[in-house]
Parts: sequence; structure tokens; C-alpha cells
Amino acid sequence: MNIYPDIYVNSVLDITYEMLQNKNIKGLILDVDNTLINYYEKMVDGADIWCEKLKNRGIEFCIVSNSHKKEKVRKVAEKLKIPYINFAKKPFKKGFLRASKIMQIDPKNIATVGDQLLTDVLGGNSCNMISILVEPVEKKEMIFTAMKRPIERMMLNKYLKSRKQ
Repeated sequence: MNIYPDIYVNSVLDITYEMLQNKNIKGLILDVDNTLINYYEKMVDGADIWCEKLKNRGIEFCIVSNSHKKEKVRKVAEKLKIPYINFAKKPFKKGFLRASKIMQIDPKNIATVGDQLLTDVLGGNSCNMISILVEPVEKKEMIFTAMKRPIERMMLNKYLKSRKQ
């Protein structure tokens, strides 16, 4: 069980076409909460432009969110003009594999992008996808996520320490 990301960046905006091309990535699975939007549902400035630029270079997208608030996820998907799956029950494989079918891309050519090790990274890794961890958009978040953060922070610190050696 690999809980560490293949790539670690500050924001989705730091993911470049060249980075994806180097890993033969043709599709991105995006998380929503604290990856694309903050607690108050404000989208990361420039996320729509970033997404459009990558789409113009042939990258496919699908949102896979654990949120049960379909309207919230739908709004983000509509703004980015991409398909979505809500209440995906990450880290279980089903939502990731469904997104692979929607995009019609082999899982090995997909990267998952999200802010949590125990949902986004673990789920993507279990499907043999490339995992990209981003820093949370902001500190304020849902209570269940906030409860997991100290554990994830310890795991992330261990990962970062191992990368320096």
C-alpha cells in the first residue's frame, strides 16, 4: 500500500503540460474540495485558464470528488467544462476506474490530483495511476478532513524527509 505521491506541488496551477508529457499522462482526475475550491467554494484563481490550456494540448479531465453535495461539484465541473463523479468514496477504486472509462484512457496514463494522501493519493496509487499531491488551498476545511490532517502531516513529513536523502 503506497500512500506517497509520485509528484508533489503547491497548486494545480503548478502542473504543466511538460510535466505530464514526461510521465506519458493523457488524463487528469481532479479532486474538488481544497484542491480546486476553498471551504467557501471559491475556485482557485486561474484554474479555468489552466484547465483550458491543458485541454487544448490534448489532456482529458474528470472530477472525482467524495462530496455528497452534487450541486457544488456540478458547478465546478461546468465552470471547467469537464465531466464529474461525486460521492466517489475515495480511496476505493470504483470512482477512479469509472473516470478512466469516461475519459477512455488507460489508468497508467492518468494522474490523480488532490490534497489528501489517504484519499486522492492512496486511491490513485491503488489503480496504478500517477499521483500528484497538492497543498490544500486553505487551512479551513470540513471537520472529518481536519481530523485526518495531523496524521497526513506526519506521513507527508516522513515522505519529504526521505526525498532529501
